[in-house]
Amino acid sequence: MSPALPQPLAAGTRPSVLAPMQDVTTTGFFRVIARRGPPDWFVTEYLRVHESSTPERHIVESIEAHGTGRPVFAQLIGEDIPHLVRTLRWLTAKLPVAGIDLNLGCPAPKVYRKNVGGGLLRDPAKVDEILRAMRAETPGLLTVKMRLGFDSHAALAPVTESVARHGVDLLTVHGRTVKGLYWAEVDYAAIAEAVRRVPCPVIANGDVWSAEKASRIVAETGAWGSMMGRHAIRNPWIFRQWREHQLGQPAHRPALADVRAYLDDLAAECCDADAPDDRRASRLKKFLNFVGLGVDPDGRFLHEMRRTEGMAELMACCDRHLLGERADEPFAPEPHPGLVARPTRETREGCGL
Repeated sequence: MSPALPQPLAAGTRPSVLAPMQDVTTTGFFRVIARRGPPDWFVTEYLRVHESSTPERHIVESIEAHGTGRPVFAQLIGEDIPHLVRTLRWLTAKLPVAGIDLNLGCPAPKVYRKNVGGGLLRDPAKVDEILRAMRAETPGLLTVKMRLGFDSHAALAPVTESVARHGVDLLTVHGRTVKGLYWAEVDYAAIAEAVRRVPCPVIANGDVWSAEKASRIVAETGAWGSMMGRHAIRNPWIFRQWREHQLGQPAHRPALADVRAYLDDLAAECCDADAPDDRRASRLKKFLNFVGLGVDPDGRFLHEMRRTEGMAELMACCDRHLLGERADEPFAPEPHPGLVARPTRETREGCGL
């Protein structure tokens, strides 16, 4: 029998989860988020599994050395069943993983063209084989994160049937297709359909941009909890806020000065101190591309931040917009209407964000 799923930090609340995002949900980012009110559990970046793969050292570190006190699930991506089994055996024997998660949702073309991640949704029979083998070899919790399908919802019924048939312990559903990337409208009715189809708890994912919206989505879909990704980059207090909202407490409202301190934390934990200055600045801008959606309604911060060169100029720009006379202004709990995170190469590819 599988062990029990992690329970929420606060009794009487629904669980919140930080979504796995490639090149974002690192050991350092786990720490940065946890300092502002952790989710109930974390999921690693995906571990690539193939014939010659070994678990990536930086992802192993995020399981062993995050120091947040919260459970961490190890996510695998691949289609080679013997090597998926080999990898999950090693992880569960060697590391303090809360469970094993299978990625059936990554929409990056460079990923799905290899018939892994979201690409597997084109082949529900293969998904069934993988889940059968993984369930037989996983001594603890086995979870799945999926999208609604590849370019339609055709895979939703057969894949959820496999989830039920093989005793998956928890299912996370991102309410878009693979082809919908991160910009198509989220179909919460389809998440509700998945909830009805499986006996295990379901976590709802997709455009969860505030505590209030998390509660609306859970009520609308019947999901057990909610997973936040890009909006946790923008607002790292979102897990604390949703916990407080559920408990009927006033939700924490960070000021712009708190956002400025968050950026210092990101620079220290998520931007390699040994990297060239321009690369450190580029790395931080990846996060600021989302943070800026809540700074000012006309997008001045985003406009100026994107045009800075080097860390000193970038941080001076952050000081102008987040400190001084604006330091005590409240940070918007939702993205300002009309602002968008400009796609980078990674976001155009659909990888991580």
